[in-house]
Amino acid sequence: MKIAIVILNWNGRKLLEKFLPSVVQFSEGQADIYVADNNSSDDSIEFLLKNYPQVEIVQNETNGGYAKGYNDALARINADVYALVNSDIEVTEGWLNPVIEEFKKNRKTGIVQPKLLDFKDKSKFEYAGAGGGFVDFMGYPFCRGRIFMELEKDKGQYDDSANIFWASGACFFIRSEIYHQLGGFDEDYFAHQEEIDLCWRVQNEGLQVRYVGSSCVYHVGGATLRESHPRKTFLNFRNSLFTIAKNVPKRYVFIVVLFRLLLDAVAGVKFVVELRPIHTWSIIKAHLSFYAHLPTMMRKRRKLSFKQTRYFHCFSIVWQHFILRKKKFSDI
Repeated sequence: MKIAIVILNWNGRKLLEKFLPSVVQFSEGQADIYVADNNSSDDSIEFLLKNYPQVEIVQNETNGGYAKGYNDALARINADVYALVNSDIEVTEGWLNPVIEEFKKNRKTGIVQPKLLDFKDKSKFEYAGAGGGFVDFMGYPFCRGRIFMELEKDKGQYDDSANIFWASGACFFIRSEIYHQLGGFDEDYFAHQEEIDLCWRVQNEGLQVRYVGSSCVYHVGGATLRESHPRKTFLNFRNSLFTIAKNVPKRYVFIVVLFRLLLDAVAGVKFVVELRPIHTWSIIKAHLSFYAHLPTMMRKRRKLSFKQTRYFHCFSIVWQHFILRKKKFSDI
């Protein structure tokens, strides 16, 4: 099985300097390593050429974000499985072995995520993917090990292998065949939550998204765009609406979108009360962009299969967490 580890980079020389050594140390001989550069203006390329001649460079012409950046790069990389790894990921010894074994033993496995722990506090799960992702009826994402901003300590509770609904784009393994069959990531997303959309589409083709807890990596998180950045608020709110408009089964889609519009309005009021009106404005802009893109999303929806009918783990993670005060995945 030919594995290609592909690290997307944009002006990330410092991240490459810090985190690439672990990828090279614990992956050489098992995988080819690529850096896909999104037209960086720093000295990332010079650093790679000088220090890592064994790492292949794929030069993208523009900074098309996460989605287009990977689509452009992977069109030029031949492998059986792509390992899409953020530039702020530290991998561990033997991290590839359980994932490769999962793909070999189960042809229904389309996507795999390892355990994601926090690089800054390695005793805790990391926000971006933790122990594997799920969504509620309204399409709100959450993880085993992370409910909104509540992070669990790693006590071995997610050292298992399990079916999940979505895998984190921070460390995302996918069969190349299904990636190209589905056209890769949706480039209208630019960045954030495009992996949830792709996982949903993969499951709609009858394949599985799997979590393999015996493989572990550490993620910094927020290294490219802080959680408090209004641009991130815009992308998360808009792209979540994109995902549910495209993928929620027909019998649910109208009521789900209606619920989300109401809950997004509540979130906007909350930001005002917290004296963060710039994030309220980001939500408003997210909705305007969603409405502008809605005809496009509907055209994409008509091309999709809908073999996955039960998509949600619970009805409302908002109700479970903020009203019932449940803080752990096992309590949901």
